[in-house]
Amino acid sequence: MPELSRLAGGALATATHALAAARSTAKPLHPSGQVFDGSLVRRGSAEPTGVGWLDEPGTDDVTVRLSRAVGLPDALPDIHGLAVRVDLTSGPADLLFANTGTRRLTRYLLTATRDPRRAMTTLLPYRTPTGALLLRADGTGATTFELSWARPTSGWTGFATLHLGERQGDGDELSYDPLLHRVPGLEQYDAVVRLREPAYRRARRTR
Repeated sequence: MPELSRLAGGALATATHALAAARSTAKPLHPSGQVFDGSLVRRGSAEPTGVGWLDEPGTDDVTVRLSRAVGLPDALPDIHGLAVRVDLTSGPADLLFANTGTRRLTRYLLTATRDPRRAMTTLLPYRTPTGALLLRADGTGATTFELSWARPTSGWTGFATLHLGERQGDGDELSYDPLLHRVPGLEQYDAVVRLREPAYRRARRTR
């Protein structure tokens, strides 16, 4: 699992650094987007993961940002992003999704598409008490996404529905940081932290 994290994280870091060198903006990736308030209704997981937030039902207030990674015109394929800030009693928790495949190997590969509702995953696996897992989001309507999780080579298990509310603006001033803001029980592998930290450290300095 650390090896998979290292490979996927390396690809993401390379893309981020290349865009950062080409752009002077604070956000080399996902430079603009649309922000919505909303709610995340958790049904719980049929298979225990050891992460209470996945396993137990509940409802969370969220702030959601929809964006395009490169910022190309809508008519062109791009990597769509879904950033979710969950308001937990322990503090904010950030989850980042981007278009990937969903099969055993393609779930670790970013893909470009014109369809903003196509499947997105967290790309890099989380470490949990019961082993590694990824999260997935599928657009199921104009304002809804279905969330699921999977082991690195398993099928997907649904656990929640994300509902978008009113649009709150472009959210260019918002910065999501999954390294600082974590769901309890969803930990980052050390290799992932080492690869992601330079890019996020740069982003924190420009906020």
